[in-house]
Amino acid sequence: MQKIGIIGSGVVAMSLGNGFLKHGHEVMLSSRDLSKLSDWKEKGGVHSHAGSFKDAAIFGDILVLAVKGSVASDAIEEIGPQNMQGKTVIDTTNPIADFPPENGVLRFFTSLEGSLMEELQERFPEIHFIKAFNSVGNAFMVNPSFKEKPTMFICGNNEAAKKQVHQILDVFGWEVEDMGKDTAARAIEPLCMLWCIPGMLRNQWTHAFRLVKA
Repeated sequence: MQKIGIIGSGVVAMSLGNGFLKHGHEVMLSSRDLSKLSDWKEKGGVHSHAGSFKDAAIFGDILVLAVKGSVASDAIEEIGPQNMQGKTVIDTTNPIADFPPENGVLRFFTSLEGSLMEELQERFPEIHFIKAFNSVGNAFMVNPSFKEKPTMFICGNNEAAKKQVHQILDVFGWEVEDMGKDTAARAIEPLCMLWCIPGMLRNQWTHAFRLVKA
């Protein structure tokens, strides 16, 4: 059993929190309004906890960053980056801008020459960010029931942290493809755009990516 601290309280945070509970871990979700987590905490039993962002960061052996991309840096500053230093942080965020989609395509506040994850890694170099879970809907993050095992693309600069996330993804039912350093987030984050297009255009949200090899 590991302690998992999740920075956030939305649907991604709760889905992953439930997944970690299902697989025997102790989990703390976090919010500025703890009343939002009272039902989740009650249903989760003795291994589910609720606290502030800082509480979750201190609690977790492994952390999950599951806040809006536009406030990710602010959330880490609020926590105090020293409380996340040296820890594996699964970065689920996407740099979605506050503008409506164009023909079903989300808009990002980053360019293809940079990514949100790179910005976070540069600003907080002592934190081991690993990009994952950003390009699939929350309903399919844990042990999804597709005909074939889907692919989760990950990247990050710390090999030990990537190994930890790889092990989690194995248990969560994913085939893992390591795309290298944080630079690869420039390609992985836009997969969120691609994943959302069928949903935006045709209300189809029950899919995932798979890398097919010869």
